[in-house]
Amino acid sequence: MNNNDQQRGASQQVPSHSNSIGRSSSYLGAGLQIKGEISGNEDLKLDSKVDGLISIGGYRLTLGPTARLDGDIVAREAVIAGEVYGDISAFDRIEVSKSASVVGDLTTSKILIEEGAYFKGGIEIGNLGAQIGTDLDSLLKSSKKEKEK
Repeated sequence: MNNNDQQRGASQQVPSHSNSIGRSSSYLGAGLQIKGEISGNEDLKLDSKVDGLISIGGYRLTLGPTARLDGDIVAREAVIAGEVYGDISAFDRIEVSKSASVVGDLTTSKILIEEGAYFKGGIEIGNLGAQIGTDLDSLLKSSKKEKEK
């Protein structure tokens, strides 16, 4: 492999986030359309269209400006720049950027909604008292219990 090939390979790597130093992350690009549940134990950046639940437990979900999600989110942190039609449960924080459109309920400890963002739904802010880890089943159960209330 010559030097030019090495440089091309390096430029195709997944973009990293400052919060995920030392942790792996995944990226799903704008050309993808996904139907079904996405779950995992690493940070995830989406620019794709998704129809279904996204559950990444104690990790960060970033929805880029081209992303569209028809489904719920369960994560430690959610940064939204695209469209979400569903509830977001982020145990640490939710950030909704000015380019975002969110229709659904938000449950979190900290929230930031930038001026210009579209939001329609309810907000519950408080200490969720949940231990964040990689146990997806317990996180999903607590999210379902919140919905039943």
